[in-house]
Amino acid sequence: MFSKKKNRIVDTIEISSSDTLPKLLLRNARSFGSRKVALREKEFGIWQSFTWQDYLDHVRHFSLGLVSLGLVKDDKVAIVGDNRPEWVFSELAAQSAGAVPLGIYQDSTSKEVGYIIDHSDAKFVVAEDQEQVDKILQLRDSIPKVQKVIFTDPKGMRSYRDEWLMDFREVEALGRDLDNRNPELFKEMVRDTEGKDLALIAYTSGTTGFPKGSMLSHTNMLKMASNLIRVDPKHEDDEFVSFLPLPWIGEQMMGVASALLGGFTVNFPEEPGTVTENRREIAPNVLFSPPMIWENLAASIQVRVMDASPLKRLAFNIALPIGYRMADCKFEKREPSLWLKAQYLFAYLLVFRALKDRLGFTKLRSASTGGAALGPDTFRFFHGLGVNLKQIYGQTEISGISCIHYDGDINFDSVGKPIPETEIIISEDGEILSRSPSVFSGYYKNDEATAQTLRDGWLHSGDAGMFTEDGHLVVIDRVKDVMKMVDGTMFSPQFIENKLKFSPYIKEAVCIGHERPYITAIINIDMPIVGKWAERQHIGYTTYTDLSAKPEVYGLIEGEAAKVNRDLARINETSTIRKFVLLYKELDADDDELTRTKKVRRGFIGERYREVIEAMYTDSTGIPIDTTITYQDGRKARIKTTVLIREMSGGGGV
Repeated sequence: MFSKKKNRIVDTIEISSSDTLPKLLLRNARSFGSRKVALREKEFGIWQSFTWQDYLDHVRHFSLGLVSLGLVKDDKVAIVGDNRPEWVFSELAAQSAGAVPLGIYQDSTSKEVGYIIDHSDAKFVVAEDQEQVDKILQLRDSIPKVQKVIFTDPKGMRSYRDEWLMDFREVEALGRDLDNRNPELFKEMVRDTEGKDLALIAYTSGTTGFPKGSMLSHTNMLKMASNLIRVDPKHEDDEFVSFLPLPWIGEQMMGVASALLGGFTVNFPEEPGTVTENRREIAPNVLFSPPMIWENLAASIQVRVMDASPLKRLAFNIALPIGYRMADCKFEKREPSLWLKAQYLFAYLLVFRALKDRLGFTKLRSASTGGAALGPDTFRFFHGLGVNLKQIYGQTEISGISCIHYDGDINFDSVGKPIPETEIIISEDGEILSRSPSVFSGYYKNDEATAQTLRDGWLHSGDAGMFTEDGHLVVIDRVKDVMKMVDGTMFSPQFIENKLKFSPYIKEAVCIGHERPYITAIINIDMPIVGKWAERQHIGYTTYTDLSAKPEVYGLIEGEAAKVNRDLARINETSTIRKFVLLYKELDADDDELTRTKKVRRGFIGERYREVIEAMYTDSTGIPIDTTITYQDGRKARIKTTVLIREMSGGGGV
């Protein structure tokens, strides 16, 4: 903690304008000091709080410690680990010195970690714990630019004797020493930062290959945050739970830029497995999650209903249709009747209030989803429960967001309308183009990709879209992913996949059909949920592979796919699923099948499962598999099985 003398220095700082993230930190420390909590972390079962003054103290000392070790303007600092206060301390510390932070997903393989560290020219690496340090030690010869690896959690590190490694607290001690010798230095460094400076390099998810480093300035990030807050207000007394990976632009958008600009409190769960429990304890006002989280929540609710007593199950089945009718009134901008309002109040008191409390949604005011399309079924489901869920649309290259649903103007088929200062047009080819002060300056060390993505100031999203008559943007799919069958029928695989994933039994789905006679699907079952179903049916199983091959499970999933086909047939009878397989393993980022943000690498899957796909376009009823899978720690396992091919009753029609 600073002495009183140091606190007076903070109080007398004059900032010409809060045009960078470190300047905002100084502003907030001056405004709130030790009176208001900025960050909170659950550790050892207790919530540990950091005031805005604490936040600034840690950033100041760690920044000056890095400077003592040789950090200079424009150097790169890589950060890898779970969401922790030390992550944001490190990020703001680097920015305060004019350096550039970048994040690496904590579950990345050594190969992925090595690529980003080397590609970014990182001089320092901040690693959370022993697991991350071990990854980096294996890479030592391939990352020669790294001068120090700084670990934040000393557990298990006592026996490590290596001058390359350093404890986070040791670096802070160096910073305190430098601060005592030169108390004006930190203030001068922050004053020298400018809005045009790089705030971070945000690596994209890499759906088509190695990730690209998007260069985002302080102006990019703060313009995005301020325009978002204008249409979706955040308040100083709001609570936000940060549980999504901080390398993801969505979490940077909310947990860093918006939090610093709005002054609200950011909470870090104890572990990834305690997010639901910790969220319930905090009861956040603001929540942002990608579609997979909302899909998983919807599935968990449906499973809980299946396991409930007959009376509770009956109550839910009565309440949900009432919720749907109320949601439809909101979507269609109709005033609900007094009778419907009375019914909804009854449903809320009987079912929805307790359900929202269990989810930690009792105080939730701003709920949003982004990063990919959320299926209309899931969207409608949460609005039926009374959650004011909004779709956000954007890309890393536009600092996270360009569109959102405005209050009172929600259309679950769209991603809303552009936020202030953002222009969106549809090109002649149907591609979504954006222009705003939040558009990035380019990809780090990749002029060719920059030239393809950024042309005449317009960001080329790679997404196909259209505008509705009332100005809502509808995202159809990735331009390269919109498919056309041999008869000329166009379809969006993502649309069908999202409808499939609304089923609690289906975790992931990949649809195929481009230049094919019909649509097929590769499906991942949700093992915990299907496993419970199997136990109730007295079906024995051992592994995921065994469970997914059970004829009864195929029958269960066929029933879910038939529901989807009935909806699809109302749009176009030829755009229904004809055949599907239940994959013998879950699609996994460690096998390069998904990105670290859980997006499907469609091209890779098309190549890897080519034999399975081709078999679905023959008369075959199954295909033998003999393959090897790789775990995150590098271990390999061999799988020998037969993947069954199921043709839908009626050939995929209704």
